[in-house]
Amino acid sequence: MRIGLYPGTFDPVTNGHMDIIGRAVKLVDRLVIGVAQNDDKGPLFTTAERVEMVRAEVVGIDAEIIVQPFATLLMHFAESLGAQMIVRGLRAVADFEYEFQMTAMNQRLNADIETVFLMADPRHQAVASRLVKEIARLDGAIDSFVSPSVAEQVRAKVKEHS
Repeated sequence: MRIGLYPGTFDPVTNGHMDIIGRAVKLVDRLVIGVAQNDDKGPLFTTAERVEMVRAEVVGIDAEIIVQPFATLLMHFAESLGAQMIVRGLRAVADFEYEFQMTAMNQRLNADIETVFLMADPRHQAVASRLVKEIARLDGAIDSFVSPSVAEQVRAKVKEHS
C-alpha cells in the first residue's frame, strides 16, 4: 500500500491546500493529512479545531484520507505511519528555497521516504493561510480563498479574538 503524508499547519485550510489534496490522492492508496501542532506560528485555531476543519473539508473526496494531528519530528511521524512519501505544495520560488532545505534534512534523516512536490494551480499560487487570516482581520473578503464553511469559521474566530 502506498501511503503519502501531506503535512501542514492548515490554519486555516485553503483552496490551495484542497487542490494539493485532490491531486495527491491520485498518487497514493492512502493519504494522511498531518496537522502540525505548531504553537510557534501562533495559530488562530487550536490543533483540534484545525483537524476537524480539514476532516470536514475532505468528506466529499472519494479516496482513503486520514486526518491526524502530530507534534513530533515530521520524519518520525512519517515513519510511524509507514509512509513512503511526503507531499508538499509549491507556490513560488520562496517556497522552493525553504522546501529544498527541509527536503535535504529529511533525506538525511530517512532516505527511504521521498518528498514529492506538487505545483500549486495558478489560481491558488498567491493563497496562503497567513494572508487569509490577515485579510479577515482587516474585514476583507476571503471567500475566494477558502470554502464557505471555512470562511465562516475564520470570520467568527477573528471576531472572537478582537
